[in-house]
Amino acid sequence: MPKFKVLITSYLEPEHVERLRQVDDRLEIIYEPGLLRPPRYAADHTGDPNLHRTPEQEARWQELLRQAEILFDFDPTHRDDLPELAPKAHWIQTTSAGIGQLVKQQRYDQRMPGAIFCTASGVHAVPLAEFVAMGMLMSTRDLWRVLRDQKHKHWERYAGTDLHGRTLAIVGLGRVGSEVARVAKALGMTVIGTNRGFTSAPVDHLYEPEELHAMLPRAEFLVLSAPHTPETEKMMGTKEFSLLPKSAVFINIGRGAEVDEPALIEALRSGQLAGAILDVFAVEPLPQDSPLWDMPNVLISPHSASTSDRENGKITDIFVDNLRRFLAGEPLCNVLDTNKLY
Repeated sequence: MPKFKVLITSYLEPEHVERLRQVDDRLEIIYEPGLLRPPRYAADHTGDPNLHRTPEQEARWQELLRQAEILFDFDPTHRDDLPELAPKAHWIQTTSAGIGQLVKQQRYDQRMPGAIFCTASGVHAVPLAEFVAMGMLMSTRDLWRVLRDQKHKHWERYAGTDLHGRTLAIVGLGRVGSEVARVAKALGMTVIGTNRGFTSAPVDHLYEPEELHAMLPRAEFLVLSAPHTPETEKMMGTKEFSLLPKSAVFINIGRGAEVDEPALIEALRSGQLAGAILDVFAVEPLPQDSPLWDMPNVLISPHSASTSDRENGKITDIFVDNLRRFLAGEPLCNVLDTNKLY
């Protein structure tokens, strides 16, 4: 009986590989970790860039790519020439939710006609929502002051504030934004937001995306969790920051390209913003000379707010379900719309 060749192109724990092998005898799961970039931390899907395969190893790897019909993840060692090296691949299950821009930039949708790209949408919702909650609590309880005083062994009582009854505005109420809303409601906050289309998020008021300017004056905390599309590129600029209350805190867990970074820096310098909690930036890694590094009211996370040591298990859950759907001839979950880019 012919089998579908499934090639795993980024590190996956052995127990999850075994789960894939138990799905169906019609699948040939190919996993050769010795040919993959070793992970630098849990759920590192890019791996150590210092990996150098021998000529024999590279020949072996390219032969596996040529045979593969299904890929687990975009091969981080062959992003530019993947379509040519994997001509039989007609489905790629990725490990990220935000793959739209990569597919567009690499023209995978054109260079791999008919291929299906599935995202890991939903996997990162809980860790990102917890990161947002941490950022809001840091701001209201003035953790920056606590750490500064502790460092200098300085004892001086002060009054913080609380989140209960505060208003959180969320731009983008997909799976991540909806989880952020759920956590915020559990903290007793009023939640408002914008979304294009239906959302099941527990919001007190839903605005259309075109009503962003009407929503911003209400936002004591503003979370950006929208996908990067032509419509969202640099959606937050000087005008938008000026519409926020002066005590507002800006939190970006979406994409850095959605923000005019110089305008953000100026809003922080001028006091228009009380603070910023940032996981994504216009240029990554964040350049050493960026003023954001030294601002006392800014928290910088190296695009790691979504990463959890348990995420590979959840991504495997999606892949197992999709493999079963594929074999049954059913629609796959989390299929990327290459026009909408999400």
